[in-house]
Amino acid sequence: MTNITIETTPINVLFLCTGNSARSILSEALTNDLGKASKSGRRFIGWSAGSHPSGQPHADGLIELQKRGHHTEFYRSKSWDEFADMDTEMDIVVTVCDNAANEVCPVFPGHHITVHWPAPDPAHVEPLAARQTAFSNFYDLCRARIEALLAMDAAQLSDRKALQAIADIQA
Repeated sequence: MTNITIETTPINVLFLCTGNSARSILSEALTNDLGKASKSGRRFIGWSAGSHPSGQPHADGLIELQKRGHHTEFYRSKSWDEFADMDTEMDIVVTVCDNAANEVCPVFPGHHITVHWPAPDPAHVEPLAARQTAFSNFYDLCRARIEALLAMDAAQLSDRKALQAIADIQA
C-alpha cells in the first residue's frame, strides 16, 4: 500500500469507470483545477481512464464543466492501457461506477490505495433536460467529494477507510 506523506510531490489520483466519458472526466477536471493549490499545501493531479473507453467525452459533461468555469480542451476519453506505460505512479485510484445500476467496476493493478465512490451515470439519463440536471447534480456531488479529499491531512490520505468515507458525502 502507498504511504502518502507527500508535501512537495504531487498526489496522483486516477478516476476509473468503464466508458471514461462523463463521471471520471468530471472528477479528473475538478481534481486538476481545485488541486493546484489545496488548503493542505499539497498539489493533486487528476487523471481518468476507462476499461472500455467510449472514444470521446460526453458533450453535456464538457458543457457542464465549461459552464462552471473549467477549461476542457485537454480532456479526452482514454483507455487505462495508457497508464501501464507511464512512469507516473498513481497514489489513489477511485472507481466511480454505479453499484445500483450493476455496473462492473474496473480493477487497476499496482501499489496504490483503491476506493469506490459510486455515482449514477448522467450520460444515460433522458430526456435532455433531465440529463443536463443529472450532470449538474453529479458535478456538485463530485466537487463535494474532491474538496473533502483535498482537505485531508497526510495520515488520512494513507488511510483507505478515511478515503472510502468520502463516498458517503452527498452534495
